[in-house]
Amino acid sequence: MSAPAVAPVPQGDEGLEVALAHDFDSWRRAVSGAFVPLAVEADRRGPFRGRMRGRHISHEDLSMIEVAASSHAVTRTPELIAAADRRYFKLSIQLAGTGLLLQDGREAVLEPGTLAVYSTDRPYTLAFDGDFRSLVLMFPHAALDLPPDAMSQITATAMSGEHGLGALVAPFLVRLSENLGAVAGPNGTRLVHNALDLVTTLFNGELDAHSAVSRDPHQVLLARIHDFIEAHLGDTGLSPGSIAAAHYISTRHLHDLFRDHGTTVSASIRGRRLERCRRDLRDPVLGDRPVTAIASRWGFTDSAHFSRIFRAAYGEPPTAYRAGG
Repeated sequence: MSAPAVAPVPQGDEGLEVALAHDFDSWRRAVSGAFVPLAVEADRRGPFRGRMRGRHISHEDLSMIEVAASSHAVTRTPELIAAADRRYFKLSIQLAGTGLLLQDGREAVLEPGTLAVYSTDRPYTLAFDGDFRSLVLMFPHAALDLPPDAMSQITATAMSGEHGLGALVAPFLVRLSENLGAVAGPNGTRLVHNALDLVTTLFNGELDAHSAVSRDPHQVLLARIHDFIEAHLGDTGLSPGSIAAAHYISTRHLHDLFRDHGTTVSASIRGRRLERCRRDLRDPVLGDRPVTAIASRWGFTDSAHFSRIFRAAYGEPPTAYRAGG
């Protein structure tokens, strides 16, 4: 008889989610339940052991889970993707053992200290050839202040956790995973935001390096434009015209750049501003600040318009969203 997939939470880990599997079938169910539905394969001839320990922060729709298991592989298939209504990025930090990540025609060898990102809205395979341990941070596309289409340039790319920006980001995330009890309440929310800001910085650095290597002038220009938009989100004068003028290009060329990536300038600005507002509404430090002030801080001067588009994006008006935190 197989052991239950979910084990009791150890003393001192109150509020954390722990899954302990002693056979493959239990593990398969636990993995799909903790992340997104996945096809899981393993050599069933030998014994299988797996353990997950982590926390899901529901109001941020974010999970941080440490995974330790025997050799196996997981695949995100087109059929599973078609049945999903949410899109997530998953950042993996390899802690022990080795693995291989495949997505978007690339493969990344995962060794201890390596970071890699992949997206749940496109097929991927993650395979481990022996016992391993890794840390996975899963968060919605919208939580990242970078365009998802640009992120497809660096999926399944090995990033060092020992050099450059990775040497700053990886230790913070690992330490956070070791103290998941702190990721609760108002201060936990700020820690999560800090983690996402660091991850955004890491990815932005990788995108800059990718643009420099590829020397694609359109990618270099688009990266500069996204940086400009991010730096001026609170400016009510931010518009296609002002962005084009700042980069000495025509507004038509600017719109073409965004159209080639399946979006528009206005949609990109609006999405980033809404995400900033969403985060501020759940920030305990800003709990006494009026909703209108938060909206204005990020360029929304019409409170009725802001309330409508916020509700359209997140399913409830900003005041209700704040109260639900």
